[in-house]
Amino acid sequence: MNGTTELAELLRWYVAIGVDEAIGDTAIDRFALPPPAPAAVTEVAPPSPAVRRPTPPIAISASPPAAGAHVGDARKLAEAATTLDELYAAIDAFEGCALRKTATHTVFADGIPHSPLMIIGEAPGADEDRVGKPFVGRSGHLLDKMLAAIGLDRQRDVYISNILFWRPPGNRKPTDDEIATCLPFVWRQIALNAPQVVLLSGGTATSAILRRSEGITKLRGKWFELSVPGLDRPVPALTTYHPSFLLRAPPRKSETWRDFLELQSKLESLQKK
Repeated sequence: MNGTTELAELLRWYVAIGVDEAIGDTAIDRFALPPPAPAAVTEVAPPSPAVRRPTPPIAISASPPAAGAHVGDARKLAEAATTLDELYAAIDAFEGCALRKTATHTVFADGIPHSPLMIIGEAPGADEDRVGKPFVGRSGHLLDKMLAAIGLDRQRDVYISNILFWRPPGNRKPTDDEIATCLPFVWRQIALNAPQVVLLSGGTATSAILRRSEGITKLRGKWFELSVPGLDRPVPALTTYHPSFLLRAPPRKSETWRDFLELQSKLESLQKK
């Protein structure tokens, strides 16, 4: 008996015993409740993507004369410097800030003078004081990685400094008088570099340069325009978190990444002009 004949005989046998429908391999539970009807779905148009509208930068002028026994001396020395080498020599010999007496090195700068980007940090820490350069150690390594993510290199595209040139003992927060004494040198350092953009890294640097009372969490990601004595144009400045803060609060790195993308966009737009 061939296969076709066998199938025909099997079908006739099914009919003879009363089979009148085909079923699957698995038995059907006739007592089970039917599945609920699917809910009606209304097609909703996707929301329009949010457009971030740039806010106009806020103009900031150099700090007016501040009180302090040695602020006037610092201002005169800063104004007399016509090159970065002269400015460094004036700072290194300056006796008007008590921090100099407890520090190992004068931490002046790192990177390439006259680079498009100037980064201003807070105060030297233990690693910076030991090496004599700003942003070294773990925070410096993180900064280098963030710069590399937007195509920048410390030794090619960036000039880096701090608002203080000597380490406060025990990494304590600098006093208002210590900041006021160093600021004339910082403003002169900006003028002699003439960067296209300044990045203010950390709350201490931000409040010192901008003279704002808000914390860094409210000011980060905002643009300001610095009116720098000695420059004929304002310098755009962006605020962001300090790398040492990001090491303690990794979730904030996503906000800083947005800041660095803004920084990259600003530098690219200025270089096209």
